[in-house]
Amino acid sequence: MPAPPRRAPRSALGSLVLIAAVVAFAAAAFAYAGGWLSPQRLTPDRLVDAFAPPGGPALGHRRNHAKGICFTGVFEANGAGAALSTAQAFAKGVYPVVGRFNLGTPNPDAADATVRVRGLGVEIATPDGQQWRMALIDPPVFAVSTPGAFFELLHASASKDPEAMKTFAAAHPEIAAFGAWANGAPWTGSYAEERYNGLNAFVFTDAAGARRAVRWSLVPEARPAPVPLEELAKRGPNFLEEEIAQRLRSGPARWTMVVTVADPGDSTADPSKAWPDDRRKVEVGTLTAQAIVAEADGPCRDINYDPTVLPNGMATSDDPFPAARSSAYRVSFDRRAAEAKDYPRTATGASR
Repeated sequence: MPAPPRRAPRSALGSLVLIAAVVAFAAAAFAYAGGWLSPQRLTPDRLVDAFAPPGGPALGHRRNHAKGICFTGVFEANGAGAALSTAQAFAKGVYPVVGRFNLGTPNPDAADATVRVRGLGVEIATPDGQQWRMALIDPPVFAVSTPGAFFELLHASASKDPEAMKTFAAAHPEIAAFGAWANGAPWTGSYAEERYNGLNAFVFTDAAGARRAVRWSLVPEARPAPVPLEELAKRGPNFLEEEIAQRLRSGPARWTMVVTVADPGDSTADPSKAWPDDRRKVEVGTLTAQAIVAEADGPCRDINYDPTVLPNGMATSDDPFPAARSSAYRVSFDRRAAEAKDYPRTATGASR
């Protein structure tokens, strides 16, 4: 990847260069487009192809967020979420979790300090046989407002035309909010210190049939400690995986799940727009990471963290990204499954 962003004040044009570097690989987690958008112009296959670096994709790996590590743990629901949704995951109890800490890059060998966006995949299973899968990242907003705009952004960020990003930003001013985060947000030295955000809107249905648009976040119990980027670079290429493994050997890491409920008029179709801070927030439970397993042999290796895998009581909204992401996730999964020999297991590992 290009050099990581620095946290000094920048001109508007300088911010565009940064955004090009970050978004090209890191932020793509929330920007897959389905073939329904324009079959002649954009398909899941074409978009997945666009994530490949110049030397080609890392065979057997996810086409984006290729670098990651598995964990097992639990989600302990406190019962408060039952007022919002009939999903069993919100009924007071403890449910098994298979998760994946990851970086927003197509390169599984990328140095951790070169990747701006960090992610978290989560699968919660409940006794009724249902699953809730989610893919969260640490930016508070997404770079653009539509799947089609993201496809344009990928091309602009890869273009050799020095005016390409400037032209793109003029047509898509919503990118400024993401750029502000990329420029100014502090870096931390641990996956456990990150707040992970589900930027897409979903719809919860309660026992009375009332429907509410929501987003959710995972807020860390660990206090975030900013670390200068130059210091992180000295910690080695895999410091995040090494740190989280060491941390969990000493005890679990925890996040509070906070569900934010939209007010009428809040944009539910546009993940580039944050909802106002005064919206209703409900703490619905605690996610606990208990044990780390290397991905090659880990239980998360073959999980497709498709955000449209939802239990009863949850549904997609008018946000086009979850369905679009699902289409491309499927393409990526099929490709890496066919390439399993190129990503050999190193031991007797679980597979799902």
